[in-house]
Amino acid sequence: MPTCAVAFDIDHTLAIDNKIERIALLRLLCRIDREGGTLLGTLDEETTAIDALLERQRAGACEIDEAVQRFVYDRGITDAGAYVADFRAIVLSLVDHIVVPLPGVPRMLRELRAAGIVTAVLSNGWSPLQQRKATRAGFDGPVLASADIGASKPDARAFAALVERLGVRGDCTWYVGDDPIADVAGARAAGLRAAWFNAEGQRYPDGVTPPDAEVKDVDGVLRLASLIEVR
Repeated sequence: MPTCAVAFDIDHTLAIDNKIERIALLRLLCRIDREGGTLLGTLDEETTAIDALLERQRAGACEIDEAVQRFVYDRGITDAGAYVADFRAIVLSLVDHIVVPLPGVPRMLRELRAAGIVTAVLSNGWSPLQQRKATRAGFDGPVLASADIGASKPDARAFAALVERLGVRGDCTWYVGDDPIADVAGARAAGLRAAWFNAEGQRYPDGVTPPDAEVKDVDGVLRLASLIEVR
């Protein structure tokens, strides 16, 4: 049985998705306009509304299909089914063009695998998008998406599903992510070790559970496994 593991968030940890779902919804907006829908306002206003909707979806307030349906209904279109399918198709078609792996990530993943360290991805979002993004980043292990497991980070149930899939004790598992609340506080509350991936040099927010480690690049991630002491 493996004795240690490193698990990852995707966005701003393994790859940058460049607002891929926002782009897809803006494309849908053009179709809504052509088909007689009512736009909410300027492009800036529409973009703000889209970002707020997607933020609610990623936080677990609704599934992606429900979010797209709400987006369509709010703009005067009552038959949303075709729009949902169109949205999914647009997003998946954009992955290879829009999603960019962070520098060094494929090498890091190869070195972790060569060292016998078990890896997985846990990400808020929907499949197969999260799977496609992970593959784009060079990750070929198990990918757990919140829509599939029925819980979103920072919910402890999401991390429990991760630990079960890894087959490694939580206190012997590093979870690496960029979000202080969803990734760091969530992982620590669930009994995992949390590494804050801070490639952009941000200040950690006051009043949030601190990480066990802070890493700024993939070489920092590679050093994490040596810090695990099996208790």
